Amino acid sequence: MKLVRIVLIALLGSTLSPLSFAANNDFNACKIVFANNTPPIINVLDIKPRALCFSGFAVMHSGKSRTPLYVAERLNKEMLSNANKKRTDDFFADARLPRSERAELEDYRGSGYDRGHMAPAADMSTDESMAQCFSLANMVPQAPINNRNAWAKLEKDTRKYIKRASGDVYVISGPVFEPKSKTIGANNVWVPKYLYKLVYDPNANKVWGHWIENSDDAQIAEPISYQELVKRTGIIFLPDQPL
Repeated sequence: MKLVRIVLIALLGSTLSPLSFAANNDFNACKIVFANNTPPIINVLDIKPRALCFSGFAVMHSGKSRTPLYVAERLNKEMLSNANKKRTDDFFADARLPRSERAELEDYRGSGYDRGHMAPAADMSTDESMAQCFSLANMVPQAPINNRNAWAKLEKDTRKYIKRASGDVYVISGPVFEPKSKTIGANNVWVPKYLYKLVYDPNANKVWGHWIENSDDAQIAEPISYQELVKRTGIIFLPDQPL
């Protein structure tokens, strides 16, 4: 399979040497969602990155794709035992982002794509985090059947694992784009070719990745290694871990 580099190929579109962007200081208010309080490192140039903190997750947003690049969560069985809040389904454009860098509700209407959560509503353990997870900064255009079936099963299976784990588990989800990605809406929101999910359980010393095509006929494949996921995305998800 041809590997797709989310930032080095699709987002950059440049022959310049990439810079390294970790945004450690930008996530100060929510660094607890990252393993060792350390955000991932992305090799980037002009992706218009913005770090956004929410009460239950953190988003590295791109003003170029108008989607998240990754969404990070820290979860455990106690938190998930409280994750039975009623869905608000009140989607909204995130006012913290400049209008020129964000998706709007109108972009998704009639597009044929779902507003696909990266941090799923079923993970949210408070009313506040439930409301916040409907920010479009937490969404990508997702094939509807994929969103409601294969991807939803990956989310459910991840929660099942966390409910059996002995401590905190770190989950990072996001999109992967191809060069000249399809777009939706007047704001040209990029449509991912693939979606990924990283699961890291430091107490059990386990880490794996999921990789799935953003299509309605996509099937769940066997998990891939951490190293393979880094290779495919160009993102160093756990920079402080000797994995």
